[in-house]
Amino acid sequence: MGTDGARALLERAATLTLQTGNLLNWGCLRKKCPATPGEEVRDCIQKTLTEWSSKIGQDLNQEILEVLECTVAQAIEKINPEERDELKVSAKLFIVGSNSSSIRDAVDLACSALGVAQLDSVIIAPPPVEDGTSLSLEYLQPYWQELETLVQNEKIVAIGTSDLDKTLLEQLYLWAQVKPSSNQVNLASCCVMPPDLTAFAKQFDIQLLTHNDPKELLCEASFQEVLQESIQNTKAHEWIPLWLLRYSVIVKSRGIIKSKGYIMQARRNAS
Repeated sequence: MGTDGARALLERAATLTLQTGNLLNWGCLRKKCPATPGEEVRDCIQKTLTEWSSKIGQDLNQEILEVLECTVAQAIEKINPEERDELKVSAKLFIVGSNSSSIRDAVDLACSALGVAQLDSVIIAPPPVEDGTSLSLEYLQPYWQELETLVQNEKIVAIGTSDLDKTLLEQLYLWAQVKPSSNQVNLASCCVMPPDLTAFAKQFDIQLLTHNDPKELLCEASFQEVLQESIQNTKAHEWIPLWLLRYSVIVKSRGIIKSKGYIMQARRNAS
């Protein structure tokens, strides 16, 4: 019955929240090394949807929820409060199809999923801009202000950016109340850190990190395709991904990853 029940629930819900839980608990993913971050995201979303839908019972009189939570129960792993001080909880947030106000939802859901009061660091990937438009400080400001509010409310300790060149990073630094603590650089686009960026980061104590994420880690078409493959005949085209958050929990003293996972949210645009 699984996919029929899942399809019925999806057709009545307005929002879908998907949590993969700790990927290190997924035996099937341990054996496979995805070639790219994009492939990993697709794999994780597809496996979570498939596993979740297979457990939907035949009783369609069950409560119809406005917000549908899609999780793999056995993979969910909260942090033991006694171990919290020994761990660093970091996240990277990709805004896909929503506005700055969704940042709070993403951080709240990550804290709830992991059982923590705050995240140690959040890096935001620049939200996609329209074709022919270049990224600007004005465009980034509402997103950064939302992150600053979460720092002031002690939901996040440190905030960082991704893929900003020296000019934009400097503009953001001079304008921001809460300064960026880090900036990720994609080594696919530059094999060597730009000297002007390196000099500026050193002067203002901004950590430069590297990453290999594509510009769009999860686009609308890709999510709809995965949704259609996982739950056939669903109205996948109605679902728009809003944001995707990737988190990692690292043991500070040993530098090893204890937990890693994805949380995402999508909205249904019913015609």
